[in-house]
Amino acid sequence: MSQDTGHAAPFSAWEREIAVRYLRARRVDGGLALIAVISFVGTTLAVMALIVVMAIMNGFRADLTQLILGFNGHAYVVGAADNDEARRRLVERIETVPFVTQAMPVIESVALAQSDTAAAPAVVRGLTPADLRATPIVTGDGHLKKGSIDSFGRGEDGGDQIIMGARLAESLGVRVGDTVTLTSPVGTATAMGTLPTQKGYVVAAIFAVGMSQYDQAYIYMPLDQAQLFFGRGRAVDFVEVKFKDADLAPKMKGDLQRAAGPGVVVTDWTEKNRDYFGALAVEHNLMAMTMGLLVVIAGLLILSALVMLVKNKGPDIAILKTMGASQGSILRIFLMCGAILGGVGTLCGLVCGVVFCWNIVGIQDFIDSTTHAQVFNPSVYFLSHVPQKIVWSEVALTVAFSITVSLLAAIVPAWLASRIDPVEALRYE
Repeated sequence: MSQDTGHAAPFSAWEREIAVRYLRARRVDGGLALIAVISFVGTTLAVMALIVVMAIMNGFRADLTQLILGFNGHAYVVGAADNDEARRRLVERIETVPFVTQAMPVIESVALAQSDTAAAPAVVRGLTPADLRATPIVTGDGHLKKGSIDSFGRGEDGGDQIIMGARLAESLGVRVGDTVTLTSPVGTATAMGTLPTQKGYVVAAIFAVGMSQYDQAYIYMPLDQAQLFFGRGRAVDFVEVKFKDADLAPKMKGDLQRAAGPGVVVTDWTEKNRDYFGALAVEHNLMAMTMGLLVVIAGLLILSALVMLVKNKGPDIAILKTMGASQGSILRIFLMCGAILGGVGTLCGLVCGVVFCWNIVGIQDFIDSTTHAQVFNPSVYFLSHVPQKIVWSEVALTVAFSITVSLLAAIVPAWLASRIDPVEALRYE
């Protein structure tokens, strides 16, 4: 060797060359061969699985949050609006709060929906026609599947036109133009006692938001008609408020409270859905920890591969030492072997994971068409497709974690290699 290896710079060209040569060596020449391939594939699959699972979990949470907040409000003001004039003034005061984009009075109650052939429980929301049109997740392009909302709210006391979720309409066996009978839990007092309120309504339109919780349960009714049907007089149940950004709702509660005035209760979406989103956060963290164990297992594969490499390359290490290679050089050579296995495997896993996430809908469609089965049932998972959202900070953390595990796995074999005694290693050669 023409170079003085004992005084070579750390991670010099000859150290890198030997590390790559050891990894490329055939099994008969004392190389890693099959176990190196297994270590590489294990690292690739572990990183890919972690990226894909985290992206699906993030997508699931993001889609659910978007649907929930698109369907419902960001904040709720309850009380102090028992007539039209009081409600009008309340809405005007709320709309003066910074970043408020919409404030709409809402009646919300449960009812029994009946057709000629079936019955199902339903949640009835009463809105003004203007507020309904300002709810794009229900009436926007792609969500209003059949019918029209042009006649919604027309007629005496708001008319008798309603719109309902697609799955609810399917379970009742009704289409646009059919009549659905609603039964209110709030009865009418008569000489015979309290009798439930019943009235027939015409289905004007059918919507689908892609979340069975809403498509299977919700009916929209004109606000005036809902007040009459549920016996609210001229009051409403609450005023639903939407901000420019949903994350502003908790911060603006104080301003909203002051604008609404005394005698009201203000809540936001984080309080209403705290248990739900808290469970999603716990599930996300536990899944990350569980999938992270796969990366640790891949690191153990790298450790076993390097231990075998050190054992097979014992004589070569001894010769390098007799030629002047220092313990530090030998240590760095095997650290680079581990880093190369882990680094290349991590890079391949990164590419495969990102590509898989970007094409996850096509992959789902291919599996559905091949198996002739719906592998992602919206009635079970609430959503009609496999969601994904790549959070690049999590991807970077995954890559860093995988490379760190690879380097840690290489430390012990590298240290053992650096401690090899040339005399002992060459005694029987």
